[in-house]
Amino acid sequence: MGLLVDGQWQDAWYDTKSNGGAFKRPDTRFRNGISADGSGDFSAEAGRYHLYIAHACPWANRAMILRHLKGLQDIISVSVVHWHMDDEGWRFDDSTPGATIDHIHGFQRLHQVYTKSDPHYSGRVTVPVLWDKKTSRIVNNESAEITRILNSAFDTVPGIGHPERDYYPKDLQLEIDAINERIYHAINNGVYKAGFATTQSAYEEAFDALFETLDAMDERLATRRYLLGERLTEADWRFFTTLVRFDAVYVGHFKCNKKRIADYPHLSGYLRELYQMPGIADTVVFDHIKLHYYQSHGSINPTGIVPKGPDLDLGQPHNRNHLKAA
Repeated sequence: MGLLVDGQWQDAWYDTKSNGGAFKRPDTRFRNGISADGSGDFSAEAGRYHLYIAHACPWANRAMILRHLKGLQDIISVSVVHWHMDDEGWRFDDSTPGATIDHIHGFQRLHQVYTKSDPHYSGRVTVPVLWDKKTSRIVNNESAEITRILNSAFDTVPGIGHPERDYYPKDLQLEIDAINERIYHAINNGVYKAGFATTQSAYEEAFDALFETLDAMDERLATRRYLLGERLTEADWRFFTTLVRFDAVYVGHFKCNKKRIADYPHLSGYLRELYQMPGIADTVVFDHIKLHYYQSHGSINPTGIVPKGPDLDLGQPHNRNHLKAA
């Protein structure tokens, strides 16, 4: 995991020493939106935008899920990086199933996409990336904002939009924002805080917050079909992409081993229900997930050995139909 400094690639791991051994995720840099009314630099148009994603990455998985849920598969094209992140970051290599070439530029490396947009870019090179083919610029590389863009920006475009499929409804936005904030810090990013910690105290602090919050979410879902009750929202999908990776990689690789999601009576059924929704399983590529984490983080797993387990069967009945859903 390296970064660009004034457009030049440098192989450098995260700096935890300056944070007392704690992992701190850097802010993303490209934060533009797409307008539904044609105003601004980026307007909603069919075929104009392209997503760069990694199947391994939970943040990119969010974008792929919203692209599917909003019926944008034929509107927004996709390129998928190889699962292995080496000392030059993400690469394009279609020799492994599920990965592709860079369909827009033919680049070999994702960092070339960043410097195509800004030759003097400094920062981490992450996925997802929402690219504008018309202006040859990155629109946005913040997953939370990309999911919001996909949720609403194309709703009013004739023949494209599905405003009836709203995963960030106005009447629930304050509640969604609050639950997102809690889950992001303790769970979505919490697993990375535990896994990338370089001191015992930083690890244990993240570990305790993670399982305290998972316990609370399991209790919450005992009486609610989804996080906000009867309605499925973006909060559920933001949560899902961490849950679906948890038993496969975070328990072992990131030392988040107090419990598995399979051990939680309500979280496990909730995970299975979301996974079984039409088209969602297609966005989850476990081979990429396991291979990436166990073979790309040499400081955590220097042998690169990938565990054969666990046996995951997310197709089992979820047993949540007794909870009312809208």
